[in-house]
Amino acid sequence: MTAVFFNTVRKVGLVLALTTSFAAVSSTASFAFSSEAQQQCTGDAFRLCSSEIPNIPKITACMVKHRADLSAGCRGVMDREFAAQKSGKLAAQ
Repeated sequence: MTAVFFNTVRKVGLVLALTTSFAAVSSTASFAFSSEAQQQCTGDAFRLCSSEIPNIPKITACMVKHRADLSAGCRGVMDREFAAQKSGKLAAQ
């Protein structure tokens, strides 16, 4: 019973850490991910990059590194958002 409780607490803690990480990412200019990206990519981040949580730049780098392993939904959202960020940066220059 105690092991189940601690396992549940651990999972909730990881979810909160990832949510906090994505929220912090979305507040930075270089990695502004939408709530859609958070929703589509949370499972992938846990599956592929859990060792990087809560380091936001490392999570992002890990997700980019594992692009081929991302779910189709996450990959599509990330591709759109990176393209939008690049075009916005180019337009500003």
